[in-house]
Amino acid sequence: MIKWIIILLIVAAAASLLGMPALAGAAATGARVLIGIVLVIFLLFVLGVFAVT
Repeated sequence: MIKWIIILLIVAAAASLLGMPALAGAAATGARVLIGIVLVIFLLFVLGVFAVT
């Protein structure tokens, strides 16, 4: 999932530099959502809700 976050951030940066604000905003929003999901999953692992086997 980290790979998708990095790809979306690169797309957002490139679109912003090329003057495409709608695409840049959509890519940044997608990256922000994925970052939130990763943080929630990480916190669940840290708090021991999920057991790593």
